[in-house]
Amino acid sequence: MLWAGGMRLGTARILLVFIHAAAACEFGPMPYSVTGIVCRMTKPAALLLNQETARLIQAAFKNAKFPNITGERSMRLLGTVAYTLTNIQVSDLSIAQSEVELKENDAIDIAIKNVTAFFRGTLTYGYAGAWFLQLFHSVDFEIESSIDLQINIKLLCQEEQVAADASDCYLSFHKLVLHLQGDKEPGWLKQFFTNFISFTLKFVLKREVCKEINLLAQVMANFVHDIAENFVQDEAIGLDISLASDPLIKANYLESHHKGLVLYKNYSDVLSDSVFSPSLLSESRMLYFWLSEHILNSLASVAFLDGRLVLTIRGEKLQALFDFEDTEAQQKAVHLIFQGNSYNDSEAKVWSLALPEISLQPEGTVVKSLVAVEISIFPPGEEPLAVLYMEKEITVTIQAAYVEKKLVLRPLDSRIEFKVFNCTADPNGNDQSIRNFLQKMISAVGIPEVISKIESALTSLMNSKRLHLFEIKNPEIITRKRYLIVQLDFSFPNHLLLNFLKKTF
Repeated sequence: MLWAGGMRLGTARILLVFIHAAAACEFGPMPYSVTGIVCRMTKPAALLLNQETARLIQAAFKNAKFPNITGERSMRLLGTVAYTLTNIQVSDLSIAQSEVELKENDAIDIAIKNVTAFFRGTLTYGYAGAWFLQLFHSVDFEIESSIDLQINIKLLCQEEQVAADASDCYLSFHKLVLHLQGDKEPGWLKQFFTNFISFTLKFVLKREVCKEINLLAQVMANFVHDIAENFVQDEAIGLDISLASDPLIKANYLESHHKGLVLYKNYSDVLSDSVFSPSLLSESRMLYFWLSEHILNSLASVAFLDGRLVLTIRGEKLQALFDFEDTEAQQKAVHLIFQGNSYNDSEAKVWSLALPEISLQPEGTVVKSLVAVEISIFPPGEEPLAVLYMEKEITVTIQAAYVEKKLVLRPLDSRIEFKVFNCTADPNGNDQSIRNFLQKMISAVGIPEVISKIESALTSLMNSKRLHLFEIKNPEIITRKRYLIVQLDFSFPNHLLLNFLKKTF
């Protein structure tokens, strides 16, 4: 028995999967201590994604290029009968039912029942008789089939990322009938072909369909990894999402543990004291993300090093800051600082002087930073003049939420301590009214304005990663001492599946 040809994904890629499978991952004795990010998907999410699995398997059938099938058999009196099936394609495929079960520390069992498929192509056959009689025919054929699939997917670590092994795959045939040229009741010779060609087809379909599904599972795992890697990358700043331990399968959830180290130029990032434990996450929501405090601190550090913690305020925004209250004290302070110049001829620059410090607490995210503020005026026809410079240590507690596809950052309380204060209107620092006004202005509108800018920038960044296309339901951002949990329910975004199919086929 011989067959030739190949699937569209190609033999080279199949060999590549086998090569990757040989690359085992090695982890230290305490992998949780180096875990910065954890993703937990619970049984309801697995059931939802199983519906998409059925679509992917349909695509695997429909888009596969099945190999040509060649065989021969000896017949008494007729001699050797040879045949070749070519141009095999699938049409009219449907899946009646798909079920998924998580087997603890073993595999994801997917049972796909009553797959109805029609295979069409061309049958060329001939025989050399005992009296040198030769007959050759070429006819169209249709194969009517009803199949059950059992796929047991194991999650592995290959090259430090999650890989899916679906090689444990079984096909059971309820029906496999060959029709030649539409004849539903063939003669004895056609019936003979039906019998042994059907046997050959079962063997080939089991081999090729399971091979396709196994490769598809690996490609899907790579595709999800690529999406995640892109999501945590912004220009020169990224996160190392390689695995910190082997993926975990429990009866009610799947879980993967990632290093989460910040990648930025020559920045060196090490995590060795993570507080993660599986008991910190529950199973009531569909999807959980656990993040170490270390990640937020590292991201804040490289944002500082990359020059991103700088804000310039002009015009109406500047006016809104200083005109937040209409009092005599406010008017006097503004006149002294700006020396009668309009807001359109003025500019405020705010930047961080040192690496910010972030700590996660039950009440929220506590951010501590040494900040500089410089106000300059640009009198018409004159050189720019810095009229105010101050350095202050600000500590603010922030609560975060994701509402209507926007990140919402709400400051709860703040503490401000002036370190340096220079004002041209009060060179000796005797006028306490200016400092009192600025203290009040920074607390009331300055900090909320800066946080609003960060909020908008982070929302835009997440939207650029297409997060807004997900149907996220009731997301919660929960802070605890030294870690943060994001928990949510979701519905599967169709654009992901479409992108995957385009990429694969």
